[in-house]
Amino acid sequence: MSRKANAPAVSRRRFLAATGGVVAVAPAVAQGIPGRASASPADAAVRPPVIPIPPPSLQKIPIGVFDPVFYHLPLESFLDKLEALGLEAVEIATSGYPRTPHCPVQEMLEDLAKARAWKKKFDDRNIRIGAFSCHGNPVHPDARIAQRDRDAYHRTVLLAERLEVPVIVGFSGCPGDSDSARHPTWVTYRWPDDYEEVVKWQWKEKVIPYWKEAAAFARQHGVRRLAFEMHPGFVVYNPWTLLRLRAAVGEEIGANNDLSHLFWQGCDPVEVIHLLGKQGALFHAHMKDTLVFKDNVAKYGLLAFEARDSGRDHLSMVFRAVGYGHGANLWKDVVKAYMDVGYDGILSIENEDPFLPGEVGVERAAYVLKNVRAELLDQLSH
Repeated sequence: MSRKANAPAVSRRRFLAATGGVVAVAPAVAQGIPGRASASPADAAVRPPVIPIPPPSLQKIPIGVFDPVFYHLPLESFLDKLEALGLEAVEIATSGYPRTPHCPVQEMLEDLAKARAWKKKFDDRNIRIGAFSCHGNPVHPDARIAQRDRDAYHRTVLLAERLEVPVIVGFSGCPGDSDSARHPTWVTYRWPDDYEEVVKWQWKEKVIPYWKEAAAFARQHGVRRLAFEMHPGFVVYNPWTLLRLRAAVGEEIGANNDLSHLFWQGCDPVEVIHLLGKQGALFHAHMKDTLVFKDNVAKYGLLAFEARDSGRDHLSMVFRAVGYGHGANLWKDVVKAYMDVGYDGILSIENEDPFLPGEVGVERAAYVLKNVRAELLDQLSH
């Protein structure tokens, strides 16, 4: 059974001790006057007082949820659930692979009053809409699919402009290997040489031209943060490919930093956050964990996947709720890293845990995130 949202909170120190220990925060060191030798007793009487360096001012990052997990709830019931879980923000799907009934995009584009009334439901409950999510493949080799997803993107940009939602989350997409292709072709290894030719053609002819146009459209409508989920199967699947597209297209391109796709690739989550933060490319953050089956990896490698979770006798990994693939200590480091780089988005829980489905996984993830965030803020206040 999951813990009730309104039950008394467990001591944060006990929580962290039980799930991975407490990360110590080093105290600030008082600084003397640069270039001056140690003061003599006589000097001490006239030497100005040493002022300790204050600890960094870390903000409280809002914790929210990506709404497809509550697909079955109508909007009012969904908002009630967010309040009951003590969540402070939300990411709303507008179209694409995880569409939900919570956001009637076309209706709100046609009727400004409806759009304002919809937004007011969130404002009245002090729930921040951190992002619209529009996952699709706008460079799909099937022109019908590509146009469908491009149209959905355009509508999402227009709605984000109307409701002042700052971030649009999505995928980079993946083209085929030529204009005659029927299916996307995802290439990661560049040899033999024809694979390298495919990648060069995809980026030059399809990916960069489309996203230059799409970023310009967003810019014209006041949207300056397109947050790409670095997802296998698409041309942007790790921080390097993300930064490559950002360099080619512009600063509108940034990351939806879903660490669940980076854990199994061997990325260090803190290093990734600092890398993207320094580049100004950290726009959104999905909160989802990954459990790697080490015994299976030892036998079959990291790329042992199936289209559906048909059994775990050979799978390399599975998605888990936050704290169920890696301990609370690591997630505390993750949240601190977001604070350290000045991340101003939301922590958006995406639950795809097959063992803790639906609300249960969201509640467990929120419990971990709230505790590590509170622990960090407590440490900095003392």
